[in-house]
Amino acid sequence: MSDVRAVGIGVRLGVEGVTPVSDPPLASAGPDAAVDENRLAELIIEAQTALPFELPALANRCASALGLDSALIYLADLQQRLLIPLDEALEPLPVDRSPAGWAYRTVSSRVVDAGDGVIVWMPLVDGAERLGVLAVRCASLDGVRMRRSRMLAHLFAMLITSKRTYSDWLAGLARTATMGLPAEMLRAFLPPRTIGSRRCVSTAVLESAYDVAGDAFDHSVVENVLHTMILDSMGHDLSSGLTTSVAMAAARNARRGGGELADVVGSVDQALAHWQPDHFCTGVLCRLDADTGVLHWANCGHPAPLLIRSERVLDGALDSPPQPPIGLVGQLAPTARQVNEITLEPGDRVLLYTDGVVEARDAHGAGFGLDRFTDFIIRSSAAGERPAEVLRLLNHAIIDHQRNQLRDDATILLFEWRPQNR
Repeated sequence: MSDVRAVGIGVRLGVEGVTPVSDPPLASAGPDAAVDENRLAELIIEAQTALPFELPALANRCASALGLDSALIYLADLQQRLLIPLDEALEPLPVDRSPAGWAYRTVSSRVVDAGDGVIVWMPLVDGAERLGVLAVRCASLDGVRMRRSRMLAHLFAMLITSKRTYSDWLAGLARTATMGLPAEMLRAFLPPRTIGSRRCVSTAVLESAYDVAGDAFDHSVVENVLHTMILDSMGHDLSSGLTTSVAMAAARNARRGGGELADVVGSVDQALAHWQPDHFCTGVLCRLDADTGVLHWANCGHPAPLLIRSERVLDGALDSPPQPPIGLVGQLAPTARQVNEITLEPGDRVLLYTDGVVEARDAHGAGFGLDRFTDFIIRSSAAGERPAEVLRLLNHAIIDHQRNQLRDDATILLFEWRPQNR
């Protein structure tokens, strides 16, 4: 297929949050612009109870009710290398080398020539989370059809989000390899890869996708506060995954009960000491006030977070006195964890990572290294890549550096404060 035009339309998501973009100046709709509103209402009601495997057929019926020819749903696989069609008779598409992948990577629509018409590739986005793309086919394109294509993408992004939490079918389609039991257990606890608002965005990646055991990330927004956390449990087995799962559950329980950051860390300490007395994990827990930019963090035996400002790393900005890992309640652990404070500047990015990232080694023993790690993020960000795309590319670079043979879990979490986007 040859490109007709690439257009940014509807919703673009990045570090700035959600920004509406006007439709391009296309021709006005013809006589077939009328919509059977009753039929469309019936389909939307049907969508609420539709089973996940019924979504492909439902998408086509909704497209027809909107005066479009057809619609196909593609979801990103776990490693964000492929876009997997929900129609299992079709082949996956590469994220890095296809118009569909371009729409996914840039969170913008793309229109391509289909011979007997056009295909509009629309990103499927839930809040700040990229889910996949929607391929809308129509005989010709005008402003009304473009708006309806975007509306259809919004609808199915919400449907997929609501149904994938309980659908083994959708989860299975997103996999390209067999998942180990520790990874299966741990991934059940993970939040979406990307969350955010107009003022702050947090995004994360975790490898190895199918064999991870002790690493995990968490992020959550409570009113105007962004909570983030990264964990690295001792070992690489089922017990490691269980330790991390207990730690995540304890942290969420304390947060949801209104606890401050010190309370959250203390709750995780107590939970691990009680339920996993022979295990511990290192970790960094953060609390960012999105109104003021005040960041609190506690570092428990983990690599120090990095502060990126004006396209450079501020050396030592988020260093803090050493504290024991989480779970060592007793003589090694303090009665109250130290919580550190700093005020961010607009545009600041904070980077959390596990040691498997910088210690990744190639066949000759050369490490990926902290300098290469931070340089990659700075250069990609300077090139205009969105945070989620920066981490996707970085994650693949780390995997490729080790020729897909990771010796340790590698987890990265990046969050950014953008108060001017209120």
